[in-house]
Amino acid sequence: MYTCSKQFEGFPCCHRQPNHPGHCHFVHGYSRSFTCWFGAKELNQHGFVVDFSSLKALRQVLDQQFDHTFLANADDPLLPEWQRLHELGALDLRVMANVGMEGSAHWVWEQTNELLYARDAGRSWCWQVEARENSKNAAYWQLPPPWANQQ
Repeated sequence: MYTCSKQFEGFPCCHRQPNHPGHCHFVHGYSRSFTCWFGAKELNQHGFVVDFSSLKALRQVLDQQFDHTFLANADDPLLPEWQRLHELGALDLRVMANVGMEGSAHWVWEQTNELLYARDAGRSWCWQVEARENSKNAAYWQLPPPWANQQ
């Protein structure tokens, strides 16, 4: 298959890991970045796996989720407090199954593949996402979507 990758940077947000026994249970933040790896068995009419200029919709999804937002786990016992602060305008809340970098990588993979499938009808796909919290730490989600093997 053909592959390429695209990096998306500049997503300042914060979160906490409520079940962590150490300092990660405190609210903290990073300027996250994501790298998406794309695949296709056939190139598009312009000779690309994915035309990077066509990924504006993905950038908008990432901005909406991660730009100056507060991420809370769906099972965070303080979720009602975060929702109250959101209603007061003190934070811009996003609730996720897992706000950590691993969960964020999976979430970005899902969103990316939804957009690609709707646009390309399965011609291209995202098979890996790197979610980076800084230059030292990253997490990955890697899995070709089901339609990748059918093409």
